[in-house]
Formats: sequence, C-alpha cells, structure tokens
Amino acid sequence: MTTGCGLLRVYSFARTGWQAGRMRAARLIKLVLLLQSRPSMTAAELAAELEVSERTVTRDAQALSEAGVPVYADRGRVGGYRLVGGYRTRLTGLARGEAEALFLSGVPGALRDMGLADAASAARLKVSAALLPSLRDAPEAVGRRFHLDAPAWYREPETPELLAPLAEAVWGDRPVAVRYRRADGEVARELEPYGLVLKAGVWYVCARAQGAYRTYRVDRFTAVAVGEGEFARDPDFDLAGFWTERSAEFARSLLRTEVVLRLTEAGARRLPYVTDRAAAEEALAAGAAAEPGGSAGGGVRVTLAVESEEVAFGQLFGLGPEVEVLAPAGLRERFAEAARRTAGLYA
Repeated sequence: MTTGCGLLRVYSFARTGWQAGRMRAARLIKLVLLLQSRPSMTAAELAAELEVSERTVTRDAQALSEAGVPVYADRGRVGGYRLVGGYRTRLTGLARGEAEALFLSGVPGALRDMGLADAASAARLKVSAALLPSLRDAPEAVGRRFHLDAPAWYREPETPELLAPLAEAVWGDRPVAVRYRRADGEVARELEPYGLVLKAGVWYVCARAQGAYRTYRVDRFTAVAVGEGEFARDPDFDLAGFWTERSAEFARSLLRTEVVLRLTEAGARRLPYVTDRAAAEEALAAGAAAEPGGSAGGGVRVTLAVESEEVAFGQLFGLGPEVEVLAPAGLRERFAEAARRTAGLYA
C-alpha cells in the first residue's frame, strides 16, 4: 500500500498553522519516516530520535492514526510502533536545504556548528525511507566504519559564536555587515560571503569585499548583520581552488626570515616534520654538502625560510645535536646558551 493522503493533511497544516503547529507537523512527518525506514521502534527509541517525551510519542502516533496513517502499537514489555499494510509515504522528496546538507553529513560537528543538523537528519531519513528494505542498513554500516574528526590534536574545538549567521548568509548568497578584530583594532566591513572553510578546527570565511576576494577567521568577528537581498555570485568562483592558492600564499608570506643550518642525515629527514614542510623540502632540495666539522659532522648545509628567529628556535631545538645553526649569529648564540644550560642540568 503506497499512499500519502494522511500525511498530506499534516503537511497542509504545516503550511498554514501557527509556529507550534508547523513544528508538530514536521515531527509527525519525521516519525512516519522513522517507522518507514525500520520494521519497528519502541516509544523510548522514538522519543530519543524526536527529542520529546514518550507521552508525546503516544499522542503523535494517535494523531497519525486519526489522520489515516496506519500506525500500529504493539503492547507489552517488548512492544513498539510500526506501520502496517506496506504503507509508504510519497513525502520523501528532498528539499533544497536538506539535499545540500546531505553532502556535509560526513562532518557532523560542522553541521551542528552551522545549524544544519536538523536538515541533515531529515535528509538522511528521507533517503533511508526511499531505499529498498535490503539496503536500509547501509547508513548504519557506513557510520560504524568511517568517521571524520576535523579538529587538530591537543586542542579543544570551539564553535565561533557568529558562525551560524555567517552560514545562513553563505547558503542564501546574502551580504553581511561585520565588525572584524585585527591587531590594530576593530574595523567595519561590507562582505559578500562566498564560502566557509574548516581547517584544523578553525573556521574561515572566504568573501568578496570591494571587488577583491579575501579570507577572514570567523572567531575574530565581533558583529555580523545579515542583509535582506542577495548579491550576484560569480559563477566562476572556485572555493576549493581559492582556498588552496590563498593558504599557500599565506604560509609563504609568514616566512620572512632565513637561517643557515648544518644538518646530519637524521636531521635532514626530520626537518620537514618540525617546520614548514614546503619550506623545508625546498631548502633540502637546494642544499649542498656541508664541510666536515661542527656538531652535525658534515651532513648538508641549507638555507631555511622561517617565520622569525623566535619561531625557528622553538621548532629546531627539538632536533638536538642533529642540527647546528650557522647563522644568524644571534640565533646561534641562543642555541649555544640553551645547550650549556641543558648540559648543566645533566652534568
């Protein structure tokens, strides 16, 4: 039996009723889709999925039955709810927002941060309801085998307070008026937000401002006001390509200082893991065999681009005797002093 008459009444009410009525109608549709995607569910399971009480589940099931949806309640300790007579609803078509959110369903934390968790949940339910019975366990099977954890190690991910309105603007191609915190103080900007990027647990927005594309850290916004109209989006803008190019430019722009090193064979192998990988590989490729002598005992002599002497000290000190700083003199003396102090601790 394939029909949608009962749910059409619910859906009609969702379009014309008050806000509470729309929320309840959406919940009733979700309840039917849950039952359609599984043979049977207990009141407790449904209550957990719908984030309501078991008493509300009972009332909703009764309302569906009165609307013509054949929801059957199995009594007893192991009882539950199920659809009878092969009932299937036609209300499984994906809304645009649900379809877009579905492509992000592998990043649950990002969906939650952007306020799209409900849309993704509805989309997954509709896809599950449309699958053949033999394929209904596919989403669960994938979830048991694959999980994407975006944030970096040793840091607690934080959701920027203003991420949700920015995500709303990105989805709707709507301009935003923002205040942005910089080293020299706050500035006001009018932006056309083209896309959001999550990099190692940090959110960035790529936006057009005064005809140029720029990147902003979301956690540095102090105010975001979403405009009413839509901006004319450039159809040729490639978010992934733009991010790759700009992030590489940004990484290169930070490397304003050069240090000269003598590395042992072990030090050369480890260098890309303690400093900027691209800069290290470039330095090693251009390096020359070092003259014998020094703590590195020959090895390779390289000129490495670094952010600053301070950063270089923190990165290279971990290589211990596998690296000798030849220049600049100030950094070499700092390594010598650190070595003397370390030797004193273990004298």
